[in-house]
Amino acid sequence: MAACLCGGVGGGRNRRSPSNARRAGVPVTHARAHARRVTHFRPVRGTCRCAMEEAAALNGSAGPGASPSPPAAATASARPPATPEGMALAYGSLVLMALLPIFFGALRSVSCAKSKNSSEMPETITSRDAARFPIVASCTLLGLYLFFKIFSQEYINLLLSMYFFVLGILALSHTISPMMNRFFPANFPNKQYQLLFTQGSGESKEEIVNYEFDTKDLVCLALSSVVGVWYLLRKHWIANNLFGLAFSLNGVELLHLNNVSTGCILLGGLFIYDVFWVFGTNVMVTVAKSFEAPIKLVFPQDLLEKGLEADNFAMLGLGDIVIPGIFIALLLRFDISLKKNTHTYFYTSFVAYIFGLGLTIFIMHIFKHAQPALLYLVPACIGFPLLVALAKGEVTEMFRWASAGVGAVLPTALEHRKHADVPTPGHSWRDSYESSAEILPHTPRLTHFPTVSGSPASLADSMQQKLSCPRRRRQQSPSAM
Repeated sequence: MAACLCGGVGGGRNRRSPSNARRAGVPVTHARAHARRVTHFRPVRGTCRCAMEEAAALNGSAGPGASPSPPAAATASARPPATPEGMALAYGSLVLMALLPIFFGALRSVSCAKSKNSSEMPETITSRDAARFPIVASCTLLGLYLFFKIFSQEYINLLLSMYFFVLGILALSHTISPMMNRFFPANFPNKQYQLLFTQGSGESKEEIVNYEFDTKDLVCLALSSVVGVWYLLRKHWIANNLFGLAFSLNGVELLHLNNVSTGCILLGGLFIYDVFWVFGTNVMVTVAKSFEAPIKLVFPQDLLEKGLEADNFAMLGLGDIVIPGIFIALLLRFDISLKKNTHTYFYTSFVAYIFGLGLTIFIMHIFKHAQPALLYLVPACIGFPLLVALAKGEVTEMFRWASAGVGAVLPTALEHRKHADVPTPGHSWRDSYESSAEILPHTPRLTHFPTVSGSPASLADSMQQKLSCPRRRRQQSPSAM
């Protein structure tokens, strides 16, 4: 999850043609040999090596004391340092691309929480899931590291490319579907379909997959397949970013934290995870160098000089977008549950994310070394909203509030007490409340719960006496008159 915004390495093609080799002063035979040995610069996350060091590492240089081979020298001489304009364009574009899925994903998470469609129901993260997530992520990272050490990278990356090819098409189709619906005419023949996989029969039948879609979704799926084939064949940075943005937006939209405490546990655990694996070991660096998948957003720093064929990339991992993003989306749903027509905590956390990401870029630019972005994003995204809650006196209410996994956002009992006397015209409890434990706004509420003690027999006698009291009153009332 470390951000690497330097220009030392990139994810695009390094095409060394004979004409370019002659202009660089390198024999054509060396250039062709280099082209066979290094066809791509491996995407590096968590390191900021220069082009000469990266070429030497990929081609088995003897070490710091050895002179670079001709291909490495050619790579170093062919890649000039990024210009200030190119760096500013790359940094600004990465920040903008990181903000888009967080903002729109948070907005879509609100409607997703109210959705009754089984294919759009969010995945709720509990406190137990949040506590285990850094451990599972560490085991996965270490497992990938061992896989890349034991097996050939080409075969593993081939499997990963096919896997992310399918996932990317589905994610991109789900992302563009709401926008594409505006372009379909009213008389478009839209048919409904359902993909259903079940296990067992009769009363023991259990649903495994239940996905509902229509003809418009199939059109979006076809358009997304074009991008998928483009990425699979060319590994172009634009196709990579389209898939990366789709993954990020779907993650923020569909992954829901159940409360603020769970969000703090998740961010705190991944804060330690990110710092340890970036600064403590070279495991994350090795996996990132070997992992060819759209798990990062990239933008070329030499776009002004080389156009779309640029290959000197700055990059940002998707984990640095999705993890803070689902916490920001949680605060937006908390704002809506307050029913104050303000989104104070959402905008505060959104500004905090911009501040944290900008601080990451600044530190990285000053020290010329990649930084774990969560080192700066987690304190900002948690600290800023907490300070606002302290100023407004809503810290207790924030940590007591719970977000519903299915249905609308559930306010807490404290919020109900504030708005119990405010009628809601046309309100249906079935549309807003899914848990029987919540207090319904149009039902009588007990304001006092008596203390009950004693044995079951004494309780039964007490209930019998209370039931007989009204009868005595009704019998005495005629004689009194």
